[in-house]
Amino acid sequence: MQALLISTYDLGRQPFGLASPAAWLRRAGLEVFCLDASREELYDDRIATADLIAFYLPMHTATRLAAPLLTRVQSINPRARVAAYGLYAPLNADWLRERGVDDVIGPEAEEELVRIANSQLPARNSQATPTSQLLINAQLPNAKAEGRKPEAESLKSTVPRLAFIQPDRQGLAPLAAYASLHMPDGQQRIVGNTDATRGCKHLCRHCPIVPVYQGAFRVVPIDVVMADIRAQIQAGAEHISFGDPDFFNGPTHARRLVEQLAIDHPGVSYDVTIKIEHLLTHADLLPVLTRTGCLFVTSAVESVDDSVLARLRKGHTRADFERAVGLCRAAGLALSPTFVAFTPWTDREGYLDLLRTIASLGLIEEVAPIQLAIRLLITSRSALLDLPEIRDMVGAFDPGSLTYPWHHADPAVDALQQQVMALIASDGHAGRRDAFAAIWDVAHAHSGRQAPPLPAVPAKSPAYISEPWYCCAEPAEFHL
Repeated sequence: MQALLISTYDLGRQPFGLASPAAWLRRAGLEVFCLDASREELYDDRIATADLIAFYLPMHTATRLAAPLLTRVQSINPRARVAAYGLYAPLNADWLRERGVDDVIGPEAEEELVRIANSQLPARNSQATPTSQLLINAQLPNAKAEGRKPEAESLKSTVPRLAFIQPDRQGLAPLAAYASLHMPDGQQRIVGNTDATRGCKHLCRHCPIVPVYQGAFRVVPIDVVMADIRAQIQAGAEHISFGDPDFFNGPTHARRLVEQLAIDHPGVSYDVTIKIEHLLTHADLLPVLTRTGCLFVTSAVESVDDSVLARLRKGHTRADFERAVGLCRAAGLALSPTFVAFTPWTDREGYLDLLRTIASLGLIEEVAPIQLAIRLLITSRSALLDLPEIRDMVGAFDPGSLTYPWHHADPAVDALQQQVMALIASDGHAGRRDAFAAIWDVAHAHSGRQAPPLPAVPAKSPAYISEPWYCCAEPAEFHL
């Protein structure tokens, strides 16, 4: 039996979500081909010969990009069994099934893909329900279709406990084809990536992880993580980007892992993602990160407005963010914050406050320009729908954008967001400070003010990965 695993987009990284199930399927005796459509061409003959075609959907953009490929697969190979897996698959189960997907699986998909490949169950939208998987077991009715206000809906799922094995990256595009690490001295490093944990124990309202994992997370054994890292270093990786939603969900595991990394591969740097809340709680681990080669920490700050942070259920305040910046600097770590700059509760003054805060904290170079244009995304089953004010605000679910559309009460705020996005898109090669300065001027002009001078440039810029990181939001209206 032949399986074809397809990724459409994974933030400029070699897809871990192809490498891990590929290892499981090959161990089960299947012939497996992996295709990253963001880096390689998908040929018709590869589609035509596959018995199982599975789409990896880790994010909103990847899901939308899969739409034309799903149509193409159905046309070329109607006999193939088609699956979709990853974080955004269960969130969009109805939409996927309408496009001919037989099996909708969550992010803990490896064991279930093997079961599907080996099963004799009828394909073509079978009603059979697998038992050990992260699936939508029952798709709840669309509230808007019935004239009701939408609300967050439970997936009624159980996160399986897998016996993780080393991912198999055979057949993937080389690491050099993906995003690179830009160092302060102008040099670039080849980047690999892996996961030390999956899921998250936190319940931030805007996060797509929450309706799927519902507070669960899984630890990947250190020997499995290190084997994957070792293979990537042998393939040329000089820096490892850990894809965990929060590297400190398991702080003891994290410490053991990075200390092993430093022993086994001295000189190989890495970066991680950690909540502000955890940076404060585990501040004693920050020097450990520095000592073992961590160059920067990404943290989903999202806002500097405490009322917005409370609505998003982030678990930190503006003061916590400011304190975390100081703790990271004291430890010799760069903190790279991400934001959802435009929300229904953010007015023009609030946006200016965000810009002023970034500037006053000396973070202009640490913030990718796209972070200053991101608009809150309300997806199917989002916990944001628990908020009555959101339910009253959103329109009917839009299958084209896979979101509940919303408009700000002040049209000038939406106009500002569109202008900021257009500014960033018009000169994607501008340096971070130049881009920030242009946004600074535009935001002040929107409020009828003269923009004051920005603080002086820091002596040294931080390291950063060439493809900006963002989560839980789309940077702009996405056109296929």
